[in-house]
Amino acid sequence: MQIWVDADACPGVIKEILFRAAQRTRIMTTLVANQMLRVPASPWIRSWQVPTGFDVADQRIVQEMQAGDLVITADIPLAGQVIERGGYGLNPRGEFYSRENIRECLAMRNFMEELRSSGVATSGPASLSQSDRQVFAAQLDRFLARQR
Repeated sequence: MQIWVDADACPGVIKEILFRAAQRTRIMTTLVANQMLRVPASPWIRSWQVPTGFDVADQRIVQEMQAGDLVITADIPLAGQVIERGGYGLNPRGEFYSRENIRECLAMRNFMEELRSSGVATSGPASLSQSDRQVFAAQLDRFLARQR
């Protein structure tokens, strides 16, 4: 199993949690982004820079991941592709995407996108709270413990 990170929009505090988990568990963790990323020197952590473009990082993750891999992303369409390929999706707030909830998540995302495109002002997600960080770390730890 490997961990893949949709790193362009992943908060720095979540990356730090992932770096510590990679070191502790010795699970290869790859951050994929369209910009150069600084990562700690470690045999368990690497970053891949992909060309700039719409969904280029997402498509690289989908190409490279295997069934059973974990993908960290807030991108719901990417999470849907990950689940279709037999992977696991976890967002930076600690919510797992599953076969049971991905359609509902996609429908809500599409609905909100329609509202925004029709001129309705919607607020974006709230900033990541300390509680969100703790939930993410706990979910990640439980998941990794189950995989061992």
